[in-house]
Amino acid sequence: MKTETPTKVETGKPVKVPYEGSKTNRFVVLTALIVALGGFLMGFDASVISGVNKFIELEFELTKLELGWAVSSLTLTATLAMLISGPLSDKLGRKKILTIASLLYMASAIGSAMAPSFTFLIIARMLGGIGVGASLIIAPMYIAEISPPGLRGRMVSFNQLNIVLGISAAFFTNYLILKWGKSDATWAQNLKFGEYNWRWMLGVEAIPALFYFLGLFTVPSSPRWLAMKGRYDEALKVMTRSCGADEAKNIIQSVKDSMADTSKKEKTPIKTLFKPALRLVLTIGLVIGVLQQITGINSVFFYAPMIFEQSGIGTDASFSQAIYVGLINLVFTLIAISLIDKLGRKPLLIFGLSGITVCMFLLAYGFHSASYTLTDESVKELPVEIDRVQLAPLLNQTFSDDVSFKQAMRDKLGETTAKTYESQLITGAVTMNSMLILNTWICGLICHQCWSCDVGPLL
Repeated sequence: MKTETPTKVETGKPVKVPYEGSKTNRFVVLTALIVALGGFLMGFDASVISGVNKFIELEFELTKLELGWAVSSLTLTATLAMLISGPLSDKLGRKKILTIASLLYMASAIGSAMAPSFTFLIIARMLGGIGVGASLIIAPMYIAEISPPGLRGRMVSFNQLNIVLGISAAFFTNYLILKWGKSDATWAQNLKFGEYNWRWMLGVEAIPALFYFLGLFTVPSSPRWLAMKGRYDEALKVMTRSCGADEAKNIIQSVKDSMADTSKKEKTPIKTLFKPALRLVLTIGLVIGVLQQITGINSVFFYAPMIFEQSGIGTDASFSQAIYVGLINLVFTLIAISLIDKLGRKPLLIFGLSGITVCMFLLAYGFHSASYTLTDESVKELPVEIDRVQLAPLLNQTFSDDVSFKQAMRDKLGETTAKTYESQLITGAVTMNSMLILNTWICGLICHQCWSCDVGPLL
């Protein structure tokens, strides 16, 4: 016989009623955090190459074009993966595509770390690019589909936040591996961080990729995908864990209605986009999308240590500066996200783009005003491996740009020696306002985050 719990009216005492919201919120947050690890891997994979560039250029004797290909090959396959991952996820499921992406991340990390040749490295990087493209599209889609409406915006922002965390982690691990490579500790020498520094930088990504692969086994399939496949009972169970029974029924019913409406609608021709009513919207979307990337922010993430080396601060300092780039990127991503709804989209866009423009001009001025001169005093500070006799004809000769200076070094020292000690040679020769360069980079990055975090919600 079923018994009912006495109420306050019957007993005169208050009765504690369990609050289901906290339990469902914990489930949503934990699930979103696990799935958003794909964003972390995406940010890590895209930025870790920044610390690797200098070493693989020497290891495989790369030209500048080949070095650029090593960086851009990942984005090429990521673009292709973004085009096909959506339709594939409709057929196979969001969870399965993300699981495949985690395996591709692992394969890419291990393959890149063990690459015996430049071609092998490119293939391994391109595999990782497929994972990047898939997780960039599917992770936020899954999070949105499993989150209740009241939490959806905050949960999806986990993915963007994890991308920034991944970028910061890549800069930090690159710096740590570089420092461990110079350590006298027995464990560091046994692991050969010095000899295999760039291989460790690329290979360490396999660890979070493994956690991602294992973590995905604990998350359910997307309730929307289950509903699309007619598995309404399973979809309702998952959605009930997310937002409670009553709201789950309403959401699943709305999904059914949406699919029914979609099946009745005719396909809209592409020419509709160019009608006067949509022309302005299309133009704004294209211009903002192009401006977000044409500012050159990816050059910072892909080549940060190499760029900072050009200011003459040295290799170690350039890697540590890259860490500051990652941390500033993280902090101001959080600040920009918190200000979007308070200040509005348009003010942040205007501020961000105006600041980026000013910073670009200041950087151009800073690098343009630099000069490069090797003196007797600066040559004494160079590594002993550099032949002073070969450098003698270049002493006290001033170069107005780094390109001509590097070419002169290659002519006198040879390609290999000039590349190996490029950082030390620039540090010894450059006359530049380094603080202007570094502080302008920081200000430009802050402005870009105000701009970038606003673009997504606006579009």
